[in-house]
Amino acid sequence: MQRNQVIMNSKVSVRRNPGFTLIELLIVVAIIGVIAAIAIPNLLNAMDRGKQKRTMADVRSLGTALETYAIDNTLYPSQASETDVAASSLVSAMEPIYMAKTTPRDGWGFPLRYQSNGLVYSSGSLGKDGAAGGSLTMAGLGGPTTNFDCDIVFREGMFVQWPEGVQQD
Repeated sequence: MQRNQVIMNSKVSVRRNPGFTLIELLIVVAIIGVIAAIAIPNLLNAMDRGKQKRTMADVRSLGTALETYAIDNTLYPSQASETDVAASSLVSAMEPIYMAKTTPRDGWGFPLRYQSNGLVYSSGSLGKDGAAGGSLTMAGLGGPTTNFDCDIVFREGMFVQWPEGVQQD
């Protein structure tokens, strides 16, 4: 009985210098740098845009609760001077009947603002910078804004100053 033996010859390639060359590494680093330069500003803009939208939703919810309160009590909760929502009597008037939990801060962590004479109200946010660009009753020119630092103002059931379009930082 004969056995067939198959002997396999294989070529093994031996590389003299294993690893990457300096040129290859520089190209990879350059590509990563270009991608980061494009992606990071867009990511930061998207995060601020999300904070704006969250703030607008919170202010609109507060406005809806204030409207419901006014239907039941014929007046809005009075707050003679513009103040933080948390520092005013608004929280005790709203919770838990009109809002389960009042949101006292905007998307950037600054206090939401509120003012009312009982007949009309204004609420809103001072924007990304937390500095007043006007008051809730006299906020700028009103209408759409294109800067994250601009105030967001909700008065008597509608936004009178709000972010719209492409926002600059």
